[in-house]
Amino acid sequence: MIASIRAELVRLRGWPTLWVLIGVWFGLNLTFMYALNYIGYAAGDSSNVTEGQPREELLAQIMPAAVPEEFAGGMVVFGGALMLIFGALATGSGYGWGTWKTVFAQGPSRTSALTGTIVGVLAVVVAVVVGAFVVDLSVATVIAWVESQPIVLPSIGRSLTGIGSGIAILGMWSMLGVLIGIAARGPALAVGLGLVWVLVLENVLRFFGSMLGGAGVMMDYLPGTAAGSLAGSLRTLGGETTPGVLNTISGSAAILALAAYLAVFVTASLWLIRRRDVV
Repeated sequence: MIASIRAELVRLRGWPTLWVLIGVWFGLNLTFMYALNYIGYAAGDSSNVTEGQPREELLAQIMPAAVPEEFAGGMVVFGGALMLIFGALATGSGYGWGTWKTVFAQGPSRTSALTGTIVGVLAVVVAVVVGAFVVDLSVATVIAWVESQPIVLPSIGRSLTGIGSGIAILGMWSMLGVLIGIAARGPALAVGLGLVWVLVLENVLRFFGSMLGGAGVMMDYLPGTAAGSLAGSLRTLGGETTPGVLNTISGSAAILALAAYLAVFVTASLWLIRRRDVV
């Protein structure tokens, strides 16, 4: 199993698709979390960019102390969708390229081979989250310095909470991608199905769940709702939130839901790849 993990890390490190996805995520993160807010702040209340938010609220959202909550909020939709694509490509591409058959024929068990992929994907998630946090904190510090604001860094506990929340959110979405890639036996269909779920189907289910009263309580624990609620539980500032940030369930309930989903997705992936043919 150690050899499988090492081999997967080597493969992912040299995979151009991974670096493209990371680049896109960092670009979206900086654009929507900092560039647009700073433009709105600099333009003043007369600009449509501010959406009616006071300039002091916009500035507070891009200060270093706000990084943990704003950083986690940006991962709910944009980061989640990209990590789902990454997970789906990590497993689904093995069917199109025939690499799963090659790996299984060389000796490692299916469980060991897929565990190597799962650990590799989760390692990438951790690295991306930590890297994004460092970049966001650096950008926020520069903005505070340029605007002559006091540079107040978030506490260590608050920072670890934000990083941990980001890992939980992106880890869950990446494992859903891994499962869809195996179920669809190909990257294209897996990516399509995953994006339909993240961007369309879950929002529809959440809408209808709100009309069912008590019978729709299960809709409060959908993957995206749990991720959005975890990010929402970190909010301390006023103003507009990023898309997908919710207050549907408590932070502790959201953590439990995300942990349950991650365990289910991993277990289902291992079961499915062992039970089915790879051709």
